[in-house]
Amino acid sequence: MTISTFFKYIITYQNISHESGGRGRGYTALQDWSDHALWWEQKQQWLLRTGWTLDKCGVHADARLIFTPQHKPLRLGLPNGATLKMRACFSSPVFRTVMGICRVLNLRHPEELSLLRPVEEKKKKKDKDSSEELYDLTDVPLTAALYNGMPAHFADSPKTEAVYKMLSVSLPSPAPEAIAKLYRPASIVDKTHIHTRWLDSSRSLMQQGIQENDKLGLRFKYYTFHDMDPKYDAVRLTQLYEQARWAILLEDIDCTEEEMMLFGALQYHIGKQSLSQDMVSSCQGMDDLESALKSLEVKMVGDGNMHLIFDHFPPCRPKRLTLKGYKQYWCKFQETSISYYKSKEDRYGEPIQQLNLKGCEVAPDVNVAGQKFCIKLLIPAPEGMNEIYLRCENEKQYSQWMAACKLASKGLTLLDSSYQSEVQNIQTFLSMQRSSSAAPTSQTDESINTHSLVSPRYQKKYKPKQLTPRILEAYQNIAQLSLTSAILKFLQIWQALPDFGISYFMVRFKGSRKDEVLGIANNRLIRIDLGVGDVVKTWRYSNMRQWNVNWDIRQVAIEFDGNINIAFGCVNADCKVVHEYIGGYIFMSTRAQQQSDTLNEELFHKLTGGHEAL
Repeated sequence: MTISTFFKYIITYQNISHESGGRGRGYTALQDWSDHALWWEQKQQWLLRTGWTLDKCGVHADARLIFTPQHKPLRLGLPNGATLKMRACFSSPVFRTVMGICRVLNLRHPEELSLLRPVEEKKKKKDKDSSEELYDLTDVPLTAALYNGMPAHFADSPKTEAVYKMLSVSLPSPAPEAIAKLYRPASIVDKTHIHTRWLDSSRSLMQQGIQENDKLGLRFKYYTFHDMDPKYDAVRLTQLYEQARWAILLEDIDCTEEEMMLFGALQYHIGKQSLSQDMVSSCQGMDDLESALKSLEVKMVGDGNMHLIFDHFPPCRPKRLTLKGYKQYWCKFQETSISYYKSKEDRYGEPIQQLNLKGCEVAPDVNVAGQKFCIKLLIPAPEGMNEIYLRCENEKQYSQWMAACKLASKGLTLLDSSYQSEVQNIQTFLSMQRSSSAAPTSQTDESINTHSLVSPRYQKKYKPKQLTPRILEAYQNIAQLSLTSAILKFLQIWQALPDFGISYFMVRFKGSRKDEVLGIANNRLIRIDLGVGDVVKTWRYSNMRQWNVNWDIRQVAIEFDGNINIAFGCVNADCKVVHEYIGGYIFMSTRAQQQSDTLNEELFHKLTGGHEAL
């Protein structure tokens, strides 16, 4: 007997039971069983191949099969902190389930998002009876048409319109008491626990122990944002902004004091703008966001001769408290390398040293108020990393060299016309941190809740009456931005942070006796010393030849150019999670502009799943 025939017997029996049970109560319609399927409880798997017999599926007489709907209600915690209740597919791989969720929410490029188990919050006794507000979409039918700029299924009632506004417009900041309850990583070890909670994209929700009405988080997992367009991405831009905002407020990513004040000012401005307009109306007249949101993929060109001051350290990691004094050299940028000489007159001879920046880490070390414009470079070396600091004389010099270093780290040369636009972006960012001379000497705004605009570190360092004028001072530089422009600027600055887009995992490398941290970014792998938190080594995906997993011993092995081989096992996560991250970023790099409307699901599972996805 095939499974489809078995279905007919079950459905006939169920309909007869409903008819007999409904007599006397006006019951006439038969139930729709088209969404039901068989769930094999002991084996934790769905029987979806209806042409197979039960015997071919391995089902015996003692097997317990559950006839249950494939789509069930699920509570989704969104990046903005709201909880949405909607129907999701419990029988498809999570990758396809997320596609269905994003289709309902009008989120393009669902491959960038995934589902994760939420952190368990510690509730006080008096909070036991408190219930969260749910935005219910369980009864919303999926349609493809748009109405007044939103999907038609959101225009059916004021209730669904309110849901769409919640998705596409930034919500007001919650009270400080609510923020205090949110999980905040206290160390890099805590950050490694966050990313162990991602669900396996190759397996279904039921296979991973998720039950009806359980709560999961919907988050951007891969930090490669493709084909951004404000005309179609109102929800996507808003939720991405919210995820970036909370990463900063909960100190999941570090930033300087000046950057925090600018982030606070942008949040204040976005909050004010969101009260008076929505994303759809503010998007009119905006330029294409593709170039603006690709701050990690820009190219460069420019004159390489520049006079710098910098300090050079040997391959071993320098002591932070024993930095030597800066020495002045004449430097020349050529291709992707910096050559430095004792003086300008020596520049035609042999350099003291040539530093190849391809594959290096570039981080800003800037204090605009203190006129400090430094660039930190971590350059791969056989023994570890060369740590080098470049100190520029002014903003203009810093902007030129910062752009050159960032882009040379990706192997880009000095022959591209977009270099000037990258320099301009850096100069604009610096100008936003500069104090405005036109700003009033004493600024107050009783509506500002500083505890919702800056991270706990700065809440402890300064009192609200000290933070308010500083945030308002930074606000003077961005007050003219539209809502979409302000969100875009927030995302650009977020992307420019040194630790942007890095997911951390606790691992143990082959041959090592101690646990270390592996950082996975959109273009590289980073080996981090757990004791001091410093980068030890960086490997670029562009130099990766192959990677595989020994599923028996749960070990990931990767081969790079130059006969470099690494292998590691995961300490606090399944190696499948790390394998999926690496394969996912490789998959993201295969996307092209002309293929923006298609998604090769088979390739994604091939790159991320290994034999376990088959």
